[in-house]
Amino acid sequence: MKTWFSRALLGVFGASVLFGGLAACSYRMHSPWGGHHLSEAERAEWRERMVDRASRKLDLDAAQKAKLNTLATTLAAQSKAMHAGVEPHAELKAVLAGPQLDRSRAQALVDAKTTALREASPAVIAAVADFYDSLRPEQQQKVRGYLERGGHRGWRG
Repeated sequence: MKTWFSRALLGVFGASVLFGGLAACSYRMHSPWGGHHLSEAERAEWRERMVDRASRKLDLDAAQKAKLNTLATTLAAQSKAMHAGVEPHAELKAVLAGPQLDRSRAQALVDAKTTALREASPAVIAAVADFYDSLRPEQQQKVRGYLERGGHRGWRG
């Protein structure tokens, strides 16, 4: 293959990956339960609905439901820490504002997210373990089946 052709092909592929990534980062869901612009009360209501739904599907007892609620609260705290003080769309625009990508600002964003994730991980792992270990074997099998079917597609209804 000609060198210029392979470089052009690589450039087009790279540009499509870049713009696809940018589109994914800037996408906002407009459903009432799925955007970054939900109030804290709406987020709490959504968590409660998800806990109730999973409780029904897994036939959880009160202690298991309490552990699932703790897990949901822990995940919400981690999410809040990951997004603390940062508007992702505005930050992405700032990184791309100049004639060249602001590499130091992009690295600072990645570092901040990594630090938040690293600090919250032990609490999340403990909450997941407490919940999962409290499940009966048939409930654990339902969870594994849900994950094998691709997550959200498994528990419709």
